[in-house]
Amino acid sequence: MGFVQKLLITHWPSLLVLLVGVYLPLQIFGLLALEVQQNVGGFPWDLPILVTIHSLAQPKLDAFAVMFTKLGSFRTVLPILSTIALILILQRRWRSLTYLVITAAGSAIINRTAKEFWHRVRPHLWDSVTPEFTYSFPSGHAMTSMTLIAILVVLTWGSIWCWLVVTLGSLYVVAIGWTRLYLGVHFPSDIIAGWMVAIAWAIGVSLIIRPYSYSTSIDSEKPVSETKLLTEEQQLVGEE
Repeated sequence: MGFVQKLLITHWPSLLVLLVGVYLPLQIFGLLALEVQQNVGGFPWDLPILVTIHSLAQPKLDAFAVMFTKLGSFRTVLPILSTIALILILQRRWRSLTYLVITAAGSAIINRTAKEFWHRVRPHLWDSVTPEFTYSFPSGHAMTSMTLIAILVVLTWGSIWCWLVVTLGSLYVVAIGWTRLYLGVHFPSDIIAGWMVAIAWAIGVSLIIRPYSYSTSIDSEKPVSETKLLTEEQQLVGEE
C-alpha cells in the first residue's frame, strides 16, 4: 500500500490529465457517435439550435461567417502549422516537431475516417451560402481549429504565452464552430464531437511524446533535452 500511495502521489498530475483530457472527451464523443449511429435524426436539440442561430441571419453576418469559417479549414491551418514546424526545425526541437506532425496528421486521418464510417448527412434546413457535400460527423473545421490550439497550448506550456493562447484560442475555436452552425452545414453535435476527439487525440499524443517534459516554449532557448531520448525511451530502443 505504501508503494501504491507513493506511485499515485508521484503520478497524480498525469493521471488527472489522462482522466480529464482523454477519457472524458472520448466518453462524450462515444455517446454522441452512438446516438448518431442509432438515430439518423440525431439529437432533439440539434435542429432547435440551428433554427435559433439562423433566425439572426443578415447579409453582414453572412459575409463575416463565409470569410471567418475559412480560418478553420485545413488549407488555412496547414500553412500555420508548417511555419511553426519550420521554427521547430531551425531550433532543432525534434521532440516538439514530432508531436506537431503526429498530432496534426493524426487529426486529419481520424476526421476523414470517422466521416466515412458514420456517413452522417449534413443538415439542409435552408440553402447555405457555402454548401458542403461531404459527410457531416464529426466537423472537420471544429477538429482542425481545436487541434491547432491544442498543439499551441502544449508547445507554449509553462511559458507566459500559454494563457494568451488559451484565451484567444478559445474565442477562435468557438467562433469557427458558430460559423459552421450559422452557415447550416453542421449539426451542433458535429461540432462538439469534433472538439472532443481533437482534445483527446492532442492530449493523448502529448502524454506519449511528452514535448512538455522540458521547457519547450517556442519563444525560449532550445533545450538540449529535445535532441535526446528520455531515459525510459533509451531503454525501450536498447540505447546506452
